[in-house]
Amino acid sequence: MFARAYRAATARERSISPILQLPQGTRARKNDGCAAPRWPGRHFGNILPEPEVALGGERYNRIVPKAKDLELRLQRTEQQLRLFQKISRFMVRELSLQEVLQGVVSLVVEFTQCDSCLVYLLDGEDLVLCASNTPHPSTIGKVRMRSNEGLTGWVARERRLLAISREAYKDPRFKKFGELEEDTFEAFLSAPLIARNRVVGVMNVQHRVPHQHTGGEMEVLTTVGEQIGCVLVLARMAPTAVETANHVELVLSSGPISMKQ
Repeated sequence: MFARAYRAATARERSISPILQLPQGTRARKNDGCAAPRWPGRHFGNILPEPEVALGGERYNRIVPKAKDLELRLQRTEQQLRLFQKISRFMVRELSLQEVLQGVVSLVVEFTQCDSCLVYLLDGEDLVLCASNTPHPSTIGKVRMRSNEGLTGWVARERRLLAISREAYKDPRFKKFGELEEDTFEAFLSAPLIARNRVVGVMNVQHRVPHQHTGGEMEVLTTVGEQIGCVLVLARMAPTAVETANHVELVLSSGPISMKQ
């Protein structure tokens, strides 16, 4: 009889105070002698939520974007590595200089998703258009500018990278060519081509619409400019010269390399 009365009283208490019942599957922790259900964001008297549960969403929102950003950066780094590897393949294959330049231009366009990629090479004091991803058959070898003219001439003269995210045609250094549609493009990124510490040309990457250039894009174009410079040096050598050259003698004749302490 006593047991039946106790169970009835307990049932009445639960029906009156449902908030003290633990939801199915929850755990309780001690807090001044009271059971605390794991209810994020609720506070009933002395019943406190577990802090790690209450902050779980905030912690998740911090960690997940960082992980995604790291994954994107890793993918971009892998793309850069593949680009440099493909350009290196062009450097060691027996191709004409025009084929190599056009191949590099295509790779740069694929990597940067640009609308135009132009390669200018120095001819005395002039910069001459020698390669392009757009059909410029009438302009290849014909478009010339002085090395002190335009944005391209500025890059060659200053030996520095130049990045303009919008309205490049409004820059006071800009020079317009009626033959090139690129004169109306918004974004402009340009790097010098370097061979044996000398400027031998310029590569321009342009977008029709405004484009904020990333540090990775700038770094890639700078490195590509150095690789093209090496290609131009190699192009001066006949294939037979590589076979007949005594590379050991060439290295030793330059003298020992002094090691810095």
